[in-house]
This record gives sequence, structure tokens and C-alpha cells, in this order.
Amino acid sequence: MVDMLLRHPSYFGEDLTTMTLRKTMRTNPRSTPTRVGLVVTCALAVSSCSTPSTPEATHGETVSGGPTGRYAVPPGIHKIRHVIIIEQENRSFDNYFGTYPGADGIPMNDGKPTVCLPNPATNGCTEPYHDTSDIDGGGPHNEANALADVNGGKMNGFIIQRDQGKNSKANCRSALDPACSQAPGTLPDVMGYHTAAEVPNYWTYAKDFVLDDHMFEPVKSWSLPDHLYLVSGWSAKCENAEPSSCVNTIVRPAGKNSVEKMQAAVTQALSTGTADIIDAWTDITWLMYLKHVSWAYYVQTGDQPDCDDDGAETCPPIAQSATTPGIWNPLPIFEDVQKDGQLKNILSLNSYFASARAGTLPSVSWVTPSQADSDHPPASIHQSQAYVTAVINAAMKSPDWGSTAIFLQWDDWGGFYDNVVPPAVDQNGYGLRVPALVISPFAKKGYIDHQTLSSDAYLKFIEDDFLGGARLNPKTDGRPDPRPDVREDAKILGNMVQDFNFAQKAEPPVLLPTNPPTDSSTVPAYSNGLGPCVGCTTTPPSTGFGFTSSTEG
Repeated sequence: MVDMLLRHPSYFGEDLTTMTLRKTMRTNPRSTPTRVGLVVTCALAVSSCSTPSTPEATHGETVSGGPTGRYAVPPGIHKIRHVIIIEQENRSFDNYFGTYPGADGIPMNDGKPTVCLPNPATNGCTEPYHDTSDIDGGGPHNEANALADVNGGKMNGFIIQRDQGKNSKANCRSALDPACSQAPGTLPDVMGYHTAAEVPNYWTYAKDFVLDDHMFEPVKSWSLPDHLYLVSGWSAKCENAEPSSCVNTIVRPAGKNSVEKMQAAVTQALSTGTADIIDAWTDITWLMYLKHVSWAYYVQTGDQPDCDDDGAETCPPIAQSATTPGIWNPLPIFEDVQKDGQLKNILSLNSYFASARAGTLPSVSWVTPSQADSDHPPASIHQSQAYVTAVINAAMKSPDWGSTAIFLQWDDWGGFYDNVVPPAVDQNGYGLRVPALVISPFAKKGYIDHQTLSSDAYLKFIEDDFLGGARLNPKTDGRPDPRPDVREDAKILGNMVQDFNFAQKAEPPVLLPTNPPTDSSTVPAYSNGLGPCVGCTTTPPSTGFGFTSSTEG
């Protein structure tokens, strides 16, 4: 089955004429992203081939932002009453979608990569290659690694950084991580890419909904600042509970925000009203609190997906739950969340599935996994995909599906190769390119969005849909902090509404199997004997590994 999908381009909604057109246009894919996106979309979605409407071209609320400084929000945006942000971890765009038809992927000529990166171990270079492994190692991914990987725009530092991380005993503490255990001469998996053979569901979502192929990390750094930006549009450290005491930083010292210290800070804040560690700047939940917009942050119980030391390849397991602040659960240490009594909105993943079944999802949801289901090496790709599919199946089977938009994104590049130079928005970013999908009954079918995006665009969409265009702006939000800019208003930032056609008939759910075929030689032990399980909403085990030989095709 997998071989059949790979041999037939029509599976992805693209015929040979379209493929020829795409190859011609790839000679300069980034010079005219809007025009390229239109042509590719017309080819991929023949039934709806017209110039996509822009916010400026429709009548609605006028808000700040965009290239002109002001734009009109299309009234159709309010058909979306539920936004679900599913945040996975540590994959570059090219690692998952580098060969997806029509996308700005790995430079190829007749199916052969035209790039080759320096590999000190061989005194030569290594090309991107099809990686069929279910477990990857990746590479270190802090700010210094990001700068070295990009290497002034050459995009050729990935193998060197991987080798330096592997050779550091401080960074490698687990033989389970392939980044630490690969034998000399083994192909560095930072150069590997996966296809529909390993991640068929992600490619199916791209075919049936929207793929964003210029989604960048909001910061050129690692998971913690990424997740701070996801909910607040900034990353900082603060001296006290006053927003004005915060100073810009995208690197926090190892241990400064350890789970134990975060937990102690929340406990202290709840009992005394003060805390030694606190994020005092303003996050999006403050604006939602003022406007009485419901929200929830759902956390899967298990182990934390990343290390407190952002340069480390591996680290001992750290417990994670809805009641445990951490790298992937930063909201409990935000002063405004504590002040407005909304700590109760940080819930277990079980609460998400219950709300989806009951049709009581809040207006805005964030969904965060445990390590085993996160895509963060050494997590299983197959298992992580099963988790994501279960979460999406639950939303599609919910009474709320007809008014839902799902934004699926990976937080940082995880050390994996990507070919696109990140554009500059300010001193903090953007970081490297990551995979992102938009899934909704009103998403354009088979559309590939070439706009420059980051998670700031999710905040802008929430603000435009639910908050009347209010921004995380120190001049207007009532909690002035010294953030360097209002990220939602950046001229370079695209608009997520381009990924929707609010005039189309709502598309039905696309329920997928949580245990699809794979060509990986190993799969998680729990999945053997399960069958495809189409439309299932049961997530895989949230702890441990346990892999066995594959019995699938």
C-alpha cells in the first residue's frame, strides 16, 4: 500500500502536468510566494481555482498589522468558534515534508538532491536521504546551534553540530537516543527525510487540507522560548511580578526554570501572592480573560518532552502533568494567569477528549504531549503520529467540528536539516522552518501556503476572531511590558485566514487510522495486532518506548 501511494502522484492531487509546472516554478520559489501559491493551489485543487481572497479585499472589522499597517478581517472568520493548537516537537519542515509535491522542499533534480553538506567524519559531504527509521536522533537545538546550522545563510552546519553534540558526554546521557549511539560512519539522520511511507497521515492531512511550507519558529532557539512565544508573543525573564521588570531573552540558564523550581514558584504564589520565579509579561489568556473568551491548556500526563539544558541531546525523564509547570506547560508561572484565577484552565488530556465528545470545547485550546508521543527524538514517529491522529479524530467526531480550526505545528527544528534561510523579523527570530498544517471544514483543500508565518500568526488569528483585533501591545493591553515589538503586527507576518475559504460548504471529517501502514523496520510494541483503527481516539502509552520488529507492510 505504501509503495502504491509513493508511485502515484495523483494520490496527492497532482498530475504530471502540475508536477512539470512545479519543477519549472522551483527555479526561484521564494521570489513570488503569493503567485506560486496560487498556481500550485489551482493545480492541486482544480474544483476551486480562483484568486484567494485577502483580508484587505473583504469588509469586516479593521485591525492593525500586515504590510500596510491596517487590514479588514473577513466576517467569515467568525464561523470558527473553536481553535485547537496541537504543538509537537523537534522536526524541520524538510524532515517531514521535504519531498511533498508542490512544497518548497529539498532542492532536487530528477529526484536526486542537489545539496550536499560537509561531513567531517567522511572528509566529504552527505546528501539528504530517505530515512525509513521510526526513531531518529536529530541534533542539539539551542540558540548557538541554530546560528551554526544556518551558518550565515549557507544552511550547512547541521552535521557538524550533530557531531559536536554526540561527542559531548554532557549532552549524551542515554543510549536510547540514536544521536548518541550511532556507530561511526553511519549516515547522520539530521540529513534524513521522511515521506508518506513513514508519516502517511500527515501527508493525507496536507492533501485534504492546508500545508504551510514557510512556517518558522518564532525564535532562533529551543522549546521553552518557543512555547512562551506560542502563548504570549515574547520570551523574557522578570525580576518581580511587575511587567516592567522583564527583560528580553531567548536563552535561560540550565536549571533556572527546572520543573521543581517552577512548581515551587506556583505553590508560593498561590499561598503568599509572590514568587521567586514568575513570568510577569502579558500572555494571550489575559486578553481572553478580559473579553470572557474561554480557553484550556491540555497536558498529557507522562514525561516532559525536552531537557532543561537546551543543548543536551538527552536527559533523565522528568514527570509532566497538568499540575506540573514545565517547558511545555509554562502558563502556571505567568503572573496574569495566577492573578485572574485561571490556573484551573490547565487540564489533563483526558479533559480534552471529554469536552470533544460532549461538544463543549472552549474557544481556544492548546494540546501538548508527553515525551513518548511528542516526535522529539528518541520518540517513535509512528507512535507520535498515532497520538496526533487520535487528538484530531476526536475533534472531527465532536459536535464542534463544523466550527473548528486545528493548527498543527512542530515547535523547533530539532537539529534536522532544512534548506530555507529563516527571514529576520527582530533580534529574536525567526528561527528555522518547521512543519505546520491547518485542518478545518473551511480549510482550502490541498492548498500549499507560501506566506511567511510563525506561531505569532496563531495569536493574530485568535485576536481577530475572538478579541476584536486586540493585540498583545503594551500600549493597549493594560499591562505594559518592554517587549521589543508587537509580533502580530509584523509586516513580514502572513495571515492564517488565507488558508480558509469561508464561503465553501463545510467539509466532512477525514477520519484516519491511528495505526497506519509504515515501511519502518520497527514499530512500537503496543501497536502490533491492533489493526488500522480508523477514527480511533485512544492515544498510545504516554511513557516508555518498547519497540519491536514491524509486522506491517
